[in-house]
Amino acid sequence: MRIHAIHKLYQQRLSQCTRPFLARGGRIERCTNCMLLPNLCICSIKQTVTTNSAFVLLMYDDEILKPSNTGRLIADLIPNTYAFIWSRTAPETELLTLLADPQWRPIIIFPAEYTTSERLIHDLPEIGEKRPLFIIFDGSWAQAKKMFRKSPYLNNFPILSFSPETISRYLVRKASKDNQLATAEVAGRVLEFIGESQNAEIMDLLFDTFKENYLLGKERKQLPDNASQYRLAGLLQQK
Repeated sequence: MRIHAIHKLYQQRLSQCTRPFLARGGRIERCTNCMLLPNLCICSIKQTVTTNSAFVLLMYDDEILKPSNTGRLIADLIPNTYAFIWSRTAPETELLTLLADPQWRPIIIFPAEYTTSERLIHDLPEIGEKRPLFIIFDGSWAQAKKMFRKSPYLNNFPILSFSPETISRYLVRKASKDNQLATAEVAGRVLEFIGESQNAEIMDLLFDTFKENYLLGKERKQLPDNASQYRLAGLLQQK
């Protein structure tokens, strides 16, 4: 498998730690790429897809260190995925350069209830040669709201909002509202929105695979015969 932006940011952030990171599950031996137990590792089946989209993950400080983070699944699948530690006052120059690059059309993904109707878009605008660059805030829900409110360098970008009919399938971390999706679930809805239904299906199945294998690791169970991992491997072989 390839080493992508999330892996590099993880190593960078880890090098800055002055003491061991003690998040829940942090003491368990894991694959450093997929963050699953070695016997449940899924790195060998991961593949990128062909897509017209790109993603930027703005990650709240130590979110990148959490084994339960699902943002890395986006980078596993989408070749043009960028990741940065969020800063209110000192965003990285590389991030600002990316947002200003004329090949991209930055679009923020966030619930409509937290913004004004003027910023909301309901269809992908005709943007010529520009490709959509979807910006996702990656952290707890409280952290995501803080990043959204306190990022003045993002204030001029349009916002795309989803109101999913089904509740989040993520059982590893509980959101404060049922319709608050995990980061990878959001990416699946984005891919669906731009008409990439097969990529959305792969993203959803990759998310289900990670979720199932993570919980199996917590419970010290083996992979069952009907595991999502096997369906994902089959789907990727057909791609």
